[in-house]
Amino acid sequence: MSAEIEPGAPLEVALAHAARLLETDPGRAEQQCREILAVVPGHPIALMHLGAARRAHGDATGALAVLEPLALAEPYAALVHYELGLARAAANRGEAAIAALREAVRLRPTLSPAWLALADYLRAAGDEAGADRACDQHIRSSTQDPGLLSAAAALCDNDIPRAESLLRTHLDRQPTDVTALRMLAEVAARLKRFVEAERLLALCLQLAPSFHAARHNYAHVLHRQNRGAAALEQIDWLLERVPGNPGYRNLKAAILAALGEHDAALHIYEQILAGFAHQSRLWMSYGHTLKTAGRSNDGVAAYRRAIELEPSLGEAYWSLANLKTFRFTAAELAAMRMQLQRADLSVEDRYHFEFALGKALEDEALYAESFAHYSEGNRLRRSLLIYDAEESGGRLRRSQQLFSSAFFAARSGYGSQARDPIFIVGLPRSGSTLIEQILASHSAVEGTAELPEIITMAREIGAAAAPALRYPAPLAELAAPQCLALGERYLRDTKVQRKTDRPRFIDKMPNNFPHIGLIQLILPRAKIIDARRHPLGCCVSGFKQHYARGQNFSYSLSELGRYYCDYVELLACYDQALPGRIHRVIYEHMVDDTEAEVRRLLDYCELPFEAACMSFYNNDRAVRTASAAQVRQPIYRQGVDQWRHFEPWLGPLKEALGTVLTAYPDVPAF
Repeated sequence: MSAEIEPGAPLEVALAHAARLLETDPGRAEQQCREILAVVPGHPIALMHLGAARRAHGDATGALAVLEPLALAEPYAALVHYELGLARAAANRGEAAIAALREAVRLRPTLSPAWLALADYLRAAGDEAGADRACDQHIRSSTQDPGLLSAAAALCDNDIPRAESLLRTHLDRQPTDVTALRMLAEVAARLKRFVEAERLLALCLQLAPSFHAARHNYAHVLHRQNRGAAALEQIDWLLERVPGNPGYRNLKAAILAALGEHDAALHIYEQILAGFAHQSRLWMSYGHTLKTAGRSNDGVAAYRRAIELEPSLGEAYWSLANLKTFRFTAAELAAMRMQLQRADLSVEDRYHFEFALGKALEDEALYAESFAHYSEGNRLRRSLLIYDAEESGGRLRRSQQLFSSAFFAARSGYGSQARDPIFIVGLPRSGSTLIEQILASHSAVEGTAELPEIITMAREIGAAAAPALRYPAPLAELAAPQCLALGERYLRDTKVQRKTDRPRFIDKMPNNFPHIGLIQLILPRAKIIDARRHPLGCCVSGFKQHYARGQNFSYSLSELGRYYCDYVELLACYDQALPGRIHRVIYEHMVDDTEAEVRRLLDYCELPFEAACMSFYNNDRAVRTASAAQVRQPIYRQGVDQWRHFEPWLGPLKEALGTVLTAYPDVPAF
């Protein structure tokens, strides 16, 4: 007898032994179940274990042959529906798996493993909100400690202050409780305190390396901090142990896309879609990656499939509008108007529709109505954001006070002497993607993306400083060895984004402009290019844009104008402290005399002229910004003055811009 129990042992003993074998040896578990069924034909628990054993052994079809009829015969058995969900998922029937798992938790709301599996499969299907709710229920149902039950209930209710207070009190008493550590990391992540969440999850995994749910959270937190290589290492660890988990595969696809591995990401999305073909948000994620990879027509088809599956999905309509070169049909325009009439439309869907309809009506030259929709989209989005223009301006003014010629002269020779990076800074929608595409068409330059490393580094330096030292003051405390180490760290951390052996590479993060002082300290030989566009052209283009995250200053005309002024003033400070260090590209000059501007740009970068830079639109590299489709076309002048269509409504913006508007492109005296 293969199973290590005596013949004639009580049925309960044999079933318990089969359940234990499932965890370590599914082949022997299956044999044990067969022996039980030979004695007690049709026993439901033995059949359930048999189905689970077949699934664990890689036989999803055999598992379903047992579990599908068993679920019909035992409609109220939550565990049977749970096992059926896992088997359906293993057979790549994702939507049917979700249905079975929903039934399992309906029948037994405390079935913690079913909530966790449901969270994984909902996330794979693109339903992040549903996945988060299921994850909350998993935490609540898996917690037995009364104190943690209260904290879990607070998390489910999104009462973050209460949850945090309860969890910190509990961890004061039991500092190694991994469940509590994971829950507190969830609190930190919801508050966007990702460094803290990362620390808590790292401790959690140090205490319990096999805590898969915590490792999945850890990979998410690393990904949110744009630490793709580290996130990929964690998700690959999980996939080695649970290869078919669609939640893990979905996260891996997102990480690969962020790392520029678009073909690999698309392959995974296509595999997941085979099991979740009716999930609108998954089609939308697929469309984003297709667009970035330059497959615009396929991206349009994916977005339209998402809309077909979920007509109220405003983000899919905005994704079409955000291609910039796409034109909506009359039927699509009517569909958007109809959706906006719905009283039950979510705020998120509503503002996406407002931005998309603004773009559609602008294309129809209906400018008054277009601007009204853009304005409403901005109003809705701004109402959900925390942004303090005074605080933002204060950070930039502190930089002006700190950085001077004497400051940098005293630190001459600091940092890595590498010449690899070319930083393109400025405001979004200023023409930076055009500059990137021109440079990336040179045989010595590789285009990467908007890299987060400098901003991450600046945040870490600020967080580690004494409370009295507000950024950028801590930069004055950096010694030469620290600056060298930070420069080398930047080069090491960005290496994952480099796919060729070209000696130079571009970091096109526009929001690096407040950190030019840091760049100078750690990479003094790197090139820095300021992409600048007419204040009204830049700001109006930004006002028409909905950003996935960040750029919180862009949803109010007056705040936009103020931020543009702060940017110009800070760059003027850098020009004075570091004469000739920053090369400025005026967008309108690039449009009017492209070759002359391209030659100036290449001269500054110490690169020989190459004709390929003039035909940049033939470069098929992946582009991850809103201008992805536009930079695959030749330069055209029509876009320069598009802001004039909206001039009657730009009073608050003009007032905020003041002398910066009248002086452009010269730098006004401050």
